[in-house]
Amino acid sequence: MRVTLFDYGAGNIHSLAKALATAPGAEVRVETDPLKALETEVLVLPGVGAFGSAAARLAPGREPMRQALEQGLPCLGICLGMQLLFEGSDEGEGQGLGLFRGRVTRLRAQQVPHIGWNTVEEDAAVKGTKLDSVYYAHSFACRAGESGVVSGWTTHEEDRFPASVRRGKVLGVQFHPEKSSSAGVGFLQAFLKDVTS
Repeated sequence: MRVTLFDYGAGNIHSLAKALATAPGAEVRVETDPLKALETEVLVLPGVGAFGSAAARLAPGREPMRQALEQGLPCLGICLGMQLLFEGSDEGEGQGLGLFRGRVTRLRAQQVPHIGWNTVEEDAAVKGTKLDSVYYAHSFACRAGESGVVSGWTTHEEDRFPASVRRGKVLGVQFHPEKSSSAGVGFLQAFLKDVTS
């Protein structure tokens, strides 16, 4: 199974690629061209960086990528990658893929960024897995325009926001599975099995 990480200059790609490669049969590659990144069985939008610069790198392939995901190409968006699945962000200019209605806004909390371990409430992102505590590192959160796509929640101080959103084979997670110990790696393996079987 070919798994492609779309590299928009985000960083943290090595540890994520290593975690994805633990899935049986996974052949992980990194691609900087948004159109070539679609030549895959599973697309991964990795998680560290700024929305504006990532959206600019995505722009030349934005519409074909959106169409591919709408037509069933499995995709996992992690942290910033999840935010790129939404329409736009207060963090920077540019458009997201708009696969999920809603906008990304700054966390409504005293302590920003939100860094460290926190819970996932009502986790239903991937059948057969249950995440209790995962690793977060972000200053912005997705505000879903439709509650039916939210597959898990988390709360930082008084701010409750989606920990994960899912529609079909497209899953966005605000946390970092690759930094969430063996449970996070197991989550990645379960997602890949779920969307390719």
